Amino acid sequence: MLVRLAITAAILALLATRIDMAEAARAVAAVGRPHLAMVLVLVAVDRAVMILRWILLLRASGIPITTRDATRLFLVSSFVGSFLPAGVGADAARAYGLARESTTGSEALASVAVDRLLGVLSLVAMGVVGLVAWSPDGRSQWRIAAAAVVIGVACLAVFWADQVIRRLIPAHRHEGAITRRVLRLSDAVSRYRSRRGVLVHVMAWSVVVQLLRITQAYILGLGLGLTVPFSYFLLFMPVGLLLLLLPISVSGFGLPQGGIVVLLRPMGVPDTSSFALSTLILLTGLAGNLPGLWLWLRARRRQT
Repeated sequence: MLVRLAITAAILALLATRIDMAEAARAVAAVGRPHLAMVLVLVAVDRAVMILRWILLLRASGIPITTRDATRLFLVSSFVGSFLPAGVGADAARAYGLARESTTGSEALASVAVDRLLGVLSLVAMGVVGLVAWSPDGRSQWRIAAAAVVIGVACLAVFWADQVIRRLIPAHRHEGAITRRVLRLSDAVSRYRSRRGVLVHVMAWSVVVQLLRITQAYILGLGLGLTVPFSYFLLFMPVGLLLLLLPISVSGFGLPQGGIVVLLRPMGVPDTSSFALSTLILLTGLAGNLPGLWLWLRARRRQT
């Protein structure tokens, strides 16, 4: 936590030396109310889709949990994850909560891991779509395409982790406590190789989620008076969302904001406006976690 706080504070301090934070705050406060309301509706929709795709993975794994309980777990873990490392905090809380309510801990963790993997793959897919739609210079195309291929292959390779781990770790060490847990998890993830229909289904919904998030950013940009075309949002937002997944910031503040500021400079967007946009993206995302806060408080009251 201290390291993440230090990194977030350092990046924000660096940005403060180049950006008029008071002006950025005024821009955030002045965002168009119709645009903000529309984005909040889309945030609710993307949360519903995210819950749906996770439930599809749970059903495919045979994990005995009701839709109501899965929804509660997802929302509460999303809220709790706001205070944990960005990107993986909510996933860790969700896996822990599900493991407590299920006897199949490895399958529970695997469902969360596969959900995240498909989310990253969908971001890569959207980045490729943005590359085609925007068509930057040839050198940038090759760099982005190469990065997309590397990330995509790395994600897909996880489904064969069981075979890789067994080849890398000698057989006489397979009975170690840590190795057994790693093998159980890799086996649970690898079982999704035989569930291709579900993977395709969840992948499709993951693409929908990314489109919703990119659209949210575009609408917020319109609310701030930006004239950046939607095709450029398709190109740069997947990068910004990938930065948001890195577990080195507090609730996504800091590095993702700096990344969005840099990515919007080629379009001539003032750093103040870019920072305001990135802040609104994070704040509306946190607003989507408020139902989890309500559920968490209700559960606390019942316990007392």
